[in-house]
Amino acid sequence: MLPASVLARGPCADGSFGIERYRLGFWRRTRVQNASTGIGTDSAERELRVDLAAAFRLAVEFDWHESVGNHFSAAVSEDGRRFLMNPRWKHFSQICASDLLLLDADDPEVMDGPNPPDPSAWCIHGSIHRSRPSARVLLHCHPPYATALAGLKDPTMKPIDQNTARFFGMVGVDLGFGGIADDAAEGARLAEALGNHPILLMGNHGVTVTAETVAEAFEHLYFFERASKTLMLAYASGQPLNVMSDRIAEKTAQDWLEYKGMAFAHFEALKDMLDSKDPSYRN
Repeated sequence: MLPASVLARGPCADGSFGIERYRLGFWRRTRVQNASTGIGTDSAERELRVDLAAAFRLAVEFDWHESVGNHFSAAVSEDGRRFLMNPRWKHFSQICASDLLLLDADDPEVMDGPNPPDPSAWCIHGSIHRSRPSARVLLHCHPPYATALAGLKDPTMKPIDQNTARFFGMVGVDLGFGGIADDAAEGARLAEALGNHPILLMGNHGVTVTAETVAEAFEHLYFFERASKTLMLAYASGQPLNVMSDRIAEKTAQDWLEYKGMAFAHFEALKDMLDSKDPSYRN
């Protein structure tokens, strides 16, 4: 089911809604057969920039930002090595689509350039984009409840409700924190800890979520923070946790796959909210 904001635009001349699929973080119109009006590389990158900029602004709305730190990225090349990322020390509330840096994960001189990214951002995102081309979008931040969970001796996301169970089998955990991630060895270790999981809970640090699209990555982050809040509040009660069996937790996680379309509808609605408040993120 397409988001209402898309359906409301009405069909194209051929009777279709002109939507190929939600990929690279935006709804793409299909090519018409009798004209060369398909999405080109520049247009695709432009749409990806808009969606990633929206994610930064939305992180502020949900209070996931932290001073002028933390970082999101999105690959623009098929191999994942060329990617967009926020500039160093610009507040999430001020980031626009045109502000995003276009970086090459194989460029050894990135940090020596006139506008280098944050060293820890380069360490984490460069390493993962190089090793995991399927992780098109990476969102790394320190939201309060996920970071509190990351500070526990056992930071396992225990399945105690359907939101916590959503992540059953999806979370890699890194317990080798060695200070601020700013060297190649640290980046390689984090990429290895992520493995084939879409989520990396970084012990004593925060969380990194990955997905094929901005909408899906944002939905991971949204639900992971909500799930962390539920779990931390349950811990705070002092009562024993009623943890699901692995069988029920796995079934619940699989059931969530039927709701994948929620991510796109949710993100479109959130962008509509941004547009009504301050559409400057699109600039």
